Amino acid sequence: MANDHDQISLSPICQTIHVEQQPSSIVVEEKEIDYSQRAQWLRAAVLGANDGLVSIASLMIGVGSVRQDVKVMILTGFAGLVAGACSMAIGEFVSVYSQLDIELAQMKRNDDFEENNEADKKETLPNPVQAALASTLAFSLGALVPLLAAVFIRDYKVRLGVVTGATTAALLVFGGVGAVLGRAPIWRSCLRVLIGGWLAMSITFGLTKLIVF
Repeated sequence: MANDHDQISLSPICQTIHVEQQPSSIVVEEKEIDYSQRAQWLRAAVLGANDGLVSIASLMIGVGSVRQDVKVMILTGFAGLVAGACSMAIGEFVSVYSQLDIELAQMKRNDDFEENNEADKKETLPNPVQAALASTLAFSLGALVPLLAAVFIRDYKVRLGVVTGATTAALLVFGGVGAVLGRAPIWRSCLRVLIGGWLAMSITFGLTKLIVF
């Protein structure tokens, strides 16, 4: 009888221990990065940098094809930087603001829109100010590359070569950074940006030469 009593009294304890030792299943969800959400600022930044780099370098090389004075080249590049940065800011702001108006109107027409999801959905909306600032800053940074490359070089031919070389290197960097951030093929992106920049500089140089008598 004593042994039966011991077995009866111990059985609940054993059951309790058995339950406590059961491992709990933990589900770990990995949150993947949505690279499509980077499209807004990435597009403005990459395009702004490329535009600043290519347009100012082409402008300086075009002027340098007919004028050898370093001051003329620098002043032309600086004026292009200021004008281009303002143009990029205004254009990007207007463009993204128009996109924002369209998306807000679409949200109001959506019957399935819930008020408790309003804050989450507004976070994904385009930001005109952010896009304008990113575009302006990127344009200015890109434009500074040919300006800084030419400012300390007095020799005409060397100056043109240094501007072209610095622009080429910056095009490769900008193309690579944009590809990495957007998870795109690096070399394809770099080559596309590089060829476009070379064409712009060559065409500007050649046409400026042709129109000067």
